[in-house]
Amino acid sequence: RQINNSFLEVKKSKFYGYLYEIDSIKEVKLILKGLKEDNKGYRHIPYAYYFNNTAGKSDDKEPGNISISFLNNLERNNLKNHLIAVVRFYGGTKLGASNLSRTYGKCASTCINK
Repeated sequence: RQINNSFLEVKKSKFYGYLYEIDSIKEVKLILKGLKEDNKGYRHIPYAYYFNNTAGKSDDKEPGNISISFLNNLERNNLKNHLIAVVRFYGGTKLGASNLSRTYGKCASTCINK
């Protein structure tokens, strides 16, 4: 079930963050499938999750190990059995690796700390 969401826009790129409480790893796949279906035209959906003693992540071909920061954020906030995902829509202007990483991180943090 979705707990929080967030939104950032940087140079016309849009970032939508989603935080979910999960009951199984199988649920992660279903949520990601739903995000892809609900966000036609998205460019990337990096994510990270903790479930029991298992962690998983994907940068979805974005540079900078973005999903590691998501995982660290979940751990720092003691969010076991949670998934954080950020959907990005490309706005036509490259943000650069460090700005891109910072924006993803801020979107995830905002979603977690709401």
